[in-house]
Amino acid sequence: MDLILSKHWLKKREKKRKDISKDTIEFAITNSKEMKDKYWEGVFNAVCKVPPSGRMLKVVYKKADQKVFIVTAYWLN
Repeated sequence: MDLILSKHWLKKREKKRKDISKDTIEFAITNSKEMKDKYWEGVFNAVCKVPPSGRMLKVVYKKADQKVFIVTAYWLN
């Protein structure tokens, strides 16, 4: 899976969400159901519990072939 990071995500990760790595994002996408976003067409959500910490991670992304465009990601709890 090839991850493409948005400018928004890079800015958020740089300032506030340094503990969310590409590995945890990829884990959340592969281990959760593909849910359609409530507001945006063609955008999906992935919600998954990350094993070492037990925290819930939400990833908002778009898919195109084998590439995944990460819009944002954040901890729910």
